[in-house]
Formats: sequence, structure tokens, C-alpha cells
Amino acid sequence: MPSILFVCTANRFRSVLAEAIFTKKLSYLEDTADWRVESAGTWTENGLCPMREAFIEAEKLGLDISSHRSRNATRDLLAQFDLVLVMEKGHKEALIIEFSELSERIFLLSEVGGGMPESILDPYNDKVSASLVTDEIMHLINKKFKTIYHYLKSIYDNHSQSQLLVNTE
Repeated sequence: MPSILFVCTANRFRSVLAEAIFTKKLSYLEDTADWRVESAGTWTENGLCPMREAFIEAEKLGLDISSHRSRNATRDLLAQFDLVLVMEKGHKEALIIEFSELSERIFLLSEVGGGMPESILDPYNDKVSASLVTDEIMHLINKKFKTIYHYLKSIYDNHSQSQLLVNTE
């Protein structure tokens, strides 16, 4: 089954919303019932609920994140996913250094399918509007959904995996 893991720092806002947005987009397609879409954090405590602002933003988008609980991005967890999309350059760097054997599946959300490798700001650490961050995540997922979908689907349809995710737009 195709699988994708979204990663941010605390797994309580950005990656939670990315997971929910991507899952909702998949729900409109017929052949995605067995897809695995989850999220994790690079530096978090397991079992925490999403931040209040994440609930507010999710509600605006008609998403239910009430069952989400934070968890750490461990080697064992990352190894279970075909694609790991992170929110910040520091997340990518840290995960690749710590889990170098998994580096070929770790990308910034902003760079998938082409695009500048840019970090998505954290509404808590960077003091930016939660709705602005949500809009950016929504925009990137909308823009890159087809590329991500076709890449992951090709893995399970036995198509060539030589297609690069970076610089293919």
C-alpha cells in the first residue's frame, strides 16, 4: 500500500493539518482506500493532542483531527513509509543525518515535484498567523498532490521508480 508520512517539530499543527488535508484529497479518488497517510514530529512528546489553533484551522476546512495524538519520528516509523515530507530544512537535515539509510525518501514538502526548498514557518516558534501557515500547507498540497499521488502509485503499479521527485515539474 502506498504510504506517506508528514513531519514537523511537535506533530501538533503543521504535520497534523498536512496529513488531514492530504487524506481528504485522497478520499475523492476511487483507488486510495488502502493508502497510509500519517504524521510525526522530530522533537515531541508522544500522545499530545493537536494545538487549539490546529483544531480551529481544521474546522474551517471541514477536517476532523480529534483522534490525532503526537508521536516521535523514529527510525522504525520512518522506515515504514515510502515518502517522508518535512516542513523545515532543519527537519530534513536532522532526519537525513540521523537516518542516512532513509535519505532517498525524505523531502521538504516545498521541493517535491520541483520548487524551491523552503521551510514552512511554525506558527508557535516563528510568531506567524496559524491561518497563514495553514493556507501555505493547503496551497503546497494542492499544487503537488498529483506528483505525490502518481509517484506513490507508481511504486505499487510496478512502474519505473527512476522518476525523481525533485525538479520534475
